[in-house]
Amino acid sequence: MIVLWHFYWPAVLAALIVGVIGGRYGFRREVPTPVPGQDAPEPAPAVPARRRKILLSALAAALLITGAWHFARGAGQFASFVEASAAAELRHQEMATVTAKLERAPLRRTLLLQGSADDFQRSELVRIMGSIPGAATGRWTSPPLGSSALLPLVVEAELLAFVGFLLGLLLSFLLELRRRSNAQWRW
Repeated sequence: MIVLWHFYWPAVLAALIVGVIGGRYGFRREVPTPVPGQDAPEPAPAVPARRRKILLSALAAALLITGAWHFARGAGQFASFVEASAAAELRHQEMATVTAKLERAPLRRTLLLQGSADDFQRSELVRIMGSIPGAATGRWTSPPLGSSALLPLVVEAELLAFVGFLLGLLLSFLLELRRRSNAQWRW
């Protein structure tokens, strides 16, 4: 997961910023200013439909930004890094007849191994490939051994962005609470 952060931090940061901006407008409650000579006006009621629309559109924007980052840049960098690490590990293990590629369509963090190896080498290479940074597991393509029950990489990136968005909303909410508590201090 740490390697995933190295490639997707711009998308998570963008989701955090979108969360702060969306929360700023979504949580904002207008505080009416008193008119001299009149009673203090009632605070305007919160409009939950407007708030919900703003927050959902901000969430959609954050997820779209992350998806765009994934398909434009993040997935390619991540795949090339993991496949280069796997190739280096195979060279270190002196397994020139074996190749390792990330599972695609959809891109997952599973390394697909292909080539000739005996049973012991097959089981150990699956274990070794699972320890490569960024890869969760390895499996052989012929015969297909191992499972592919991992989430696609785009889903993992969207979950990271969702957490960043929620942190941005929390930060925005805390700032709005501070603004509301200091609203009576007009100098």
